[in-house]
Amino acid sequence: MTTTDKLIRFTYIALLILALAAPMLGLYPVFVMKLLCFAIFAAAFNLLLGFTGLLSFGHAAFFGSAAYVTGWFIKSQNFTPELGVLAGAVAAGLIGLVVGAVAIRRQGIYFAMITLAIAQMVYFVCLQAPFTGGEDGLQGVPRGELFGLLSLKSANAMYYVVLAVFVGCFLAISRIVHSPFGQVLKMIRENEPRAISLGYNVDRYKLLAFVLSATLAGLAGSLKTLVMGFATLSDVHWSMSGEVILMTLLGGVGTFFGPVLGAGIVISLQNLLADKVGSWVTVIIGVIFVICVLAFRKGVVGELQAYLERRRRAAANPDA
Repeated sequence: MTTTDKLIRFTYIALLILALAAPMLGLYPVFVMKLLCFAIFAAAFNLLLGFTGLLSFGHAAFFGSAAYVTGWFIKSQNFTPELGVLAGAVAAGLIGLVVGAVAIRRQGIYFAMITLAIAQMVYFVCLQAPFTGGEDGLQGVPRGELFGLLSLKSANAMYYVVLAVFVGCFLAISRIVHSPFGQVLKMIRENEPRAISLGYNVDRYKLLAFVLSATLAGLAGSLKTLVMGFATLSDVHWSMSGEVILMTLLGGVGTFFGPVLGAGIVISLQNLLADKVGSWVTVIIGVIFVICVLAFRKGVVGELQAYLERRRRAAANPDA
């Protein structure tokens, strides 16, 4: 194990300890839970963009539709929270299967535009459907009891459930990327014609990656509804797709921790500046994004990893 790998592992362990101790350190649990939900969302998007090379402009469709499905099942059908979250994730996966089947045979801007167009259709459905609450959204979604045993009304109990789901998703994405399936995805990203020449069914691999990304994005939306107690049109609006792209690019595309850091930066800025500058928070985040693109093209984590790699090579070959 290299020094860089040891440093990364130590950083993950330190962050996990910090996350476990967050409620005792006085951090607002609802804010941290919201951050974790969007971190899952960004990590799911990064699985598609960073490791498969597919840019989707419609990931809000999966995030928002799962939020509505979970809220409706829990509030109107009296589902338990675990079943409501599962229903939302499954619904997002099914929508991802349909969207992917339509869009996956296109590449580049055509793929992105198809995902955006279908996402706008999902937004219109959420606006007009009777069970979504229209412009008011679904309000007052109860947290209920997990498996009928653990009450989620307590902010701390809800926090540790969200943290456990986040850690599980992070480990699952890591396992997917390091698996033979993940290596094929990377090959498709780097050189799709070569993958085809080697006999891989590229469309099937891309479709599976798309469905996995959509399902994880839906899981993030379902958890967000459970944490916040509501689902609104902003969850499925095109601007939400823009936010997750911003989070991923800001933290570092193709890195594991980059989307998590990007989500933390964006959500923290929104929380800190919303009351002070109002709608100008979007402009400020945009300026930060432009500066990041100009100064850190690989994202914060990507540039840090590149720097550590240069240091490692310099130490291994001082004469060079």
